[in-house]
Amino acid sequence: MTASTDLLVDAFGRIREAVEEAVTGLGPDELSTRPEEDANSIGWLVWHLTRIQDDHLAGVAGTEQLWTSDGWYERFGLPFSADDHGYGHSRKEVAAVKDLGEELLTGYHEAVHDNTVQYLAGIADKDLKRVVDRAWTPPVTMGVRLVSVIADGLQHAGQAAYVRGLLGY
Repeated sequence: MTASTDLLVDAFGRIREAVEEAVTGLGPDELSTRPEEDANSIGWLVWHLTRIQDDHLAGVAGTEQLWTSDGWYERFGLPFSADDHGYGHSRKEVAAVKDLGEELLTGYHEAVHDNTVQYLAGIADKDLKRVVDRAWTPPVTMGVRLVSVIADGLQHAGQAAYVRGLLGY
């Protein structure tokens, strides 16, 4: 690994730690509680941030998402298509992410985290400069995409921690 990939691994590790802290000891009812009708639940936030990491890592790596390749889509049993990752969900769709247990959420996140670390171990600094999305101006490089995933993951993990606090845990 390089200094750059070491930093990325550390940042993704912080997301993993925050996810564990947000969900540990909570049951399906607490994980699906929304502080208000337009708010996200801990379960939805953790599912979404993990889906984004899985989706975007698969995109830069050119691989299938663990969501489908490892059967997580079926295990979660959510009423969405296999390619849905929660972006733009309505309050009704957020409410549909329920009855998820701690082990399911952390299991999927841990699998995605391990896959991320394994992928990062095999790249070099020059790989981070590779353009992975030309739909933006300027085009998005792998490094920028990974930092974006980290920022999104930390933001949502922080929101999950906040909701946990609101619930009194």
